[in-house]
Amino acid sequence: MAFQVSPGVLVQEKDLTNIVPAVSTSIGAYAFNSTRGPVGEITLISNEQELVSVFGKPTKDNFEEYFTASSFLQYSNALKVVRTENTGIKNAVTNSGTALLIKNGNDYNTAYLASGAYTGISGIEFVARNAGAYGNGLSVSVCPSATAYEVKGVTTVNDSAVAAGDTQITVTSGTNIGVGDIIAFSSSAGTDDYDDGQEYEVTAVATNDLTIKRRTGSGGLTRIITNGANVRRRWKYYDQVSGAPGTSPDVSAAGGSGDEMHIVVVDSDGTINGTSGEVLEKFENVSKASDAKDAQGSNNFYPEVIFKKSSLIYWGDHNSNGTNWGNAKANTTFTDVTAPISLTFTGGVDGTASDGVRKTAFELFQDGETVDVSLIMAGNASATLIGDLITIAETRKDCVVFASPQRADVVGIASAITQTNNVLDFFNGIRSSSYVVFDSGYKYMYDRYNDVFRYVPLNGDMAGLTARTDLTNDSWFSPAGLNRGIIRGASKVAYNPNKTQRDELYRARINPVVSFPGQGIVLFGDKTGLTTPSAFDRINVRRLFITLEKAISTASKFQLFEFNDEFTRANFRNIVEPFLREIQGRRGITDFLVVCDETNNTGEVIDRNEFVAEIFIKPARSINFITLSFVATRTGVSFDEVAG
Repeated sequence: MAFQVSPGVLVQEKDLTNIVPAVSTSIGAYAFNSTRGPVGEITLISNEQELVSVFGKPTKDNFEEYFTASSFLQYSNALKVVRTENTGIKNAVTNSGTALLIKNGNDYNTAYLASGAYTGISGIEFVARNAGAYGNGLSVSVCPSATAYEVKGVTTVNDSAVAAGDTQITVTSGTNIGVGDIIAFSSSAGTDDYDDGQEYEVTAVATNDLTIKRRTGSGGLTRIITNGANVRRRWKYYDQVSGAPGTSPDVSAAGGSGDEMHIVVVDSDGTINGTSGEVLEKFENVSKASDAKDAQGSNNFYPEVIFKKSSLIYWGDHNSNGTNWGNAKANTTFTDVTAPISLTFTGGVDGTASDGVRKTAFELFQDGETVDVSLIMAGNASATLIGDLITIAETRKDCVVFASPQRADVVGIASAITQTNNVLDFFNGIRSSSYVVFDSGYKYMYDRYNDVFRYVPLNGDMAGLTARTDLTNDSWFSPAGLNRGIIRGASKVAYNPNKTQRDELYRARINPVVSFPGQGIVLFGDKTGLTTPSAFDRINVRRLFITLEKAISTASKFQLFEFNDEFTRANFRNIVEPFLREIQGRRGITDFLVVCDETNNTGEVIDRNEFVAEIFIKPARSINFITLSFVATRTGVSFDEVAG
């Protein structure tokens, strides 16, 4: 405290209202092999529609992984997803260039657009934004000038033998007409009177011979074309934009000209949206000038616009004929490329997923200080990968892994005895930990995207039940049983253990998932993967302590760099004890004791700049066994005599 030199009143405040903050306990974490979406980057997904929109629909190769995520989203609206960086994965590129991997937007921005450097990818005009084969279904068409948009009288008809229905016509010169162009003919020789209702798409050009088809409908020419009639050529997608590109007001004001262009992204073969030739994205009147602005003052340079607005492509390099594209706008007359630029994408490869690839993806969740997750789903994982995920959870100490046996252990096996032995053998190979939860198998569910039924691992549902329990009750309630453990979206399970088999599984720390007639498919156990008999061999106790530790440790950060004296220690107790009483009132604990005084904060502790608090907890226990004793007595016997 500063000393006052002259008399006066000094007003100070001391805040003793600190409380233990609420913490998240129901955020899922998952890494899987998808057909699209950012690679090696955490994306928050709130529902299945978003999952499909970002990462694509399930395929025959990834449905297990996909439906693990979608199963979780049936119970919760918070899932953090990472797309795995498969071995050999590549983005599709144009110009028949060499495919490369651009993992995500940050990767692209750092390598090619950082600080306005626009280094580009030499010789490749565009790159598919989604790594993998998905990008091979794209094409791009660029209208770089007003001339490329439309030319009247580009050539004349040189064919006197034209009949209605013909699909070929000869012109004076086919040099300025390309495949995909839209052409129309003047109504009579030497006029500019074009009938806009009669347009044709050029499908092939052989010198001066054009192969055409009616743009709408089917067939060839609708009428006889007069020899010598003028031909008008238009860009194939001219009716998708507001008009021909020209000079933007911003560039014109700086003394430049010819900077505008149109770009459309097309579903070339119907694999993207289901309709071949459908325009998926369009960018009108974007600029070739690196410093151009639009009417709202935003950057209008076409690589930047595409980066910010496209979900399908990245800019790669300027067209080879656009020799000054990318220059500053001042006094620049931008190169007039007079023909549309048509580009197809090739070279996209999905790559091969492996345990190592998935482990790397899951490791993005390992920093508990920067990534908030609570429930890690293993999907269809090997014992080795499950062990790696347990290590992540144990390092973080604030989340739990959910794991299922492998498909071959339970699916397609007629003998329940064999299934039991397979499941036991699989999980016996995984080390003991209270930070993992094992289930007994796979559910059978309908894949509406492919109109088939699939077997899917149950760990997405286990994590989902846990998340839903957090939302409807609290994290210290068990997610199992007929009240909170009903599985959604399942018609049956691959392995339905009977009572004897359930006993074997439970002794081996495996939670059975059971189909009860008339009651549904139910998670019928709440053990963790801990082999040692302990309070922590139950899900609810492990997650109770995760909640307590996460919340109290967060609150404790406010004690850092304060003095270790009775004032600070009393303040800590006043923060923690009301929080624990609240948890006790919500049935999470039966009793507690907080010790934070001179007995555990000795002089030696204080001199080491440490602060010690001991928090003793008696956790509430879930009921796993019910004993009902029915006693028959003689009529004349008093219940007081026998009840004791």
